Parts: sequence; C-alpha cells; structure tokens
Amino acid sequence: MTRWIRALTKPWLLSLTLGLTGPLALAQGYPNKPIKFVVPFQAGSATDIVARTVADAMSKSMGQTIVIDNRLGAGGTIAATAVAKSEPDGYTVFIPSSGHALNPSLYPNLGYDTLKDFAGVTTLAAIPNVLVVNPAKGWKTQADLINAVKANPDKFNYASAGMGSGTHLNAEIFRLQAGLNALHVPYKGTPDAMTNVIGGANDWFFAPLAAALPLIRDGKLQALSVSTKNRASTLPQVPTSIEAGLPDSDYTLWVGMLVPSATPPAVVKKLHDEAVKALGSAELKERMAKLGADPFTMSPDAFNTYIKIEMATAARIVKAANLKAQ
Repeated sequence: MTRWIRALTKPWLLSLTLGLTGPLALAQGYPNKPIKFVVPFQAGSATDIVARTVADAMSKSMGQTIVIDNRLGAGGTIAATAVAKSEPDGYTVFIPSSGHALNPSLYPNLGYDTLKDFAGVTTLAAIPNVLVVNPAKGWKTQADLINAVKANPDKFNYASAGMGSGTHLNAEIFRLQAGLNALHVPYKGTPDAMTNVIGGANDWFFAPLAAALPLIRDGKLQALSVSTKNRASTLPQVPTSIEAGLPDSDYTLWVGMLVPSATPPAVVKKLHDEAVKALGSAELKERMAKLGADPFTMSPDAFNTYIKIEMATAARIVKAANLKAQ
C-alpha cells in the first residue's frame, strides 16, 4: 500500500490518473447544470421547432433546464464554429439540419472540420419539404410552375432558409431535375422565406412541412408537391415531386444532434439515450405527427457515417449546380 501511495506522488503517474478520472467524473455527474442547444436558424424554423420540442421532453427527463440559443448566419456555419470551439463537456449541443453536410462543399474556409470536430449523437427527425407558392400565382401543380418558368427564362426567383441550408439543397435538386434557370434568394431562416413568398417577392420555396403546415391550411400558401419519396401523412392530397413528374428529385430534410468531438463517450451516450427515450414517447410522437415530422434516430456511429454519405451526395449537387457561397 505504501509503495502504491508513493507511486501516486510521481508527477507523470498523477497526471495519468487525473486524465483517466476527469472524463469519468464528468460523465457520472452529468448533467449538473443547464444545457444549451445551439440552433443555426431562426425561431420558428423547422430545426428550431424540433429542437424545442425535443428539449422540452429531455429537460423533464434529465431534471435540467435546456436553453435554446439561435445563432444565425452563413448557412449554419457560424453556429457550427461556436460549438466546435466550445468546451467538450456535453453542455453545448449543436442541433443542425441536413445543410450541415452541404457546407463543406460550399464554403471553402470553414472554421471547423465537419467530420473531425464533431461527434454524432443521433438524428432527431425527418421532415418533408413542401414546394409552396403564393396562391395568387394561379399555379395548382408542380407542372404549372415549371411550365411558367420555362416560358419566361431568368424572370423568376426562389427563396431558401439560407445559403447551404437543406431548403437550398432541395431547391437545387428541383431546379436541376426540371431544367430551370432562376435566381436564388437566401434568407436567415424559414419564417423570412415564407413571408416573402406570401408577399410575392419570391416565386417559390421548399419549406419544411413542420413550419409551413399552418400557412398551407390557412390558405396563405399553395402546396404543389412534397420532396420525400412518399406522400406526407398530414398532406395526403399533395403528390410527391416524383409523382408530379421529376424522377430522382426526392429529398428529406433531417435534424440531428452533435457535440464537440472530444466529448466523453459516456456523455454522448447519455445524450443519445435521453433523446431516443424522448422521441419514443407517445406524447412526442403525437406532437411530431402534428408538425408533419417523423421521429428519426440512429446510433452515434451510424450518424457519423450518415453524415459522410450526405456530404458526398451534397458535393455532387454543388458541382452539378455550380454553386458558390454568396
């Protein structure tokens, strides 16, 4: 025993011991203070709505407050940079959407490495985008819009929730598939984009269904198609973009949960387990269904792999559409 106590006084061994116990102690006491969810888009955007819905359930289960921090700009890269540089202790959590996988191909000088600086926790939700227009345009179908734009090239524009957002990527897939020339107009988030479509400043927008559904039901927006392979259960009368005549045009917006890569695995697991538990509850499933969103979870390792695949897909679209950061 005396020999072991003497050994612990050696500086190199003491450092090793502290290095082993520090993360373990952190994980065992986690969480013991409020957690911050950093959301890269406006309040009222689909990503924000999902983040708040999940945060509410997780907060009750974990017994800690979860604060939403909306950090806007540059397609989510400002928020991503802040999280990547934050303390890897599980108290700063990034809630991005699928545009996170597009940004490496669009922005040449990111302040972080998309794969090396983040650890996946889980995906949270899959959300159809819905192609919406101002009802006053008189377009009742996706084909109506396409025919109008082709008849008057370069006279139309389309909105997005930001350069590099999932709504932008969806719009480019649609534009390439339909063979359209039109001007891209990025906004700080979905609420601004929808407002400008309703006001007539922009001609169309691929809005996340979770945010657009109330406006569609109120008749302020006309839904022409949904982006997923299958119709949305909350808009069963609206065809998919594939059904409406554009093969290979499907796209699903996802929302996920990431933390800095050096976050202790036990903390990552705790966040993963709590998120999965929240999304598996009957109450949250019902709330998600009303939003037109589907709970969507996977393991941390599977999410990391999924992001790699999504990055490769996004890179091909960026090249085909010749996209440049604005």
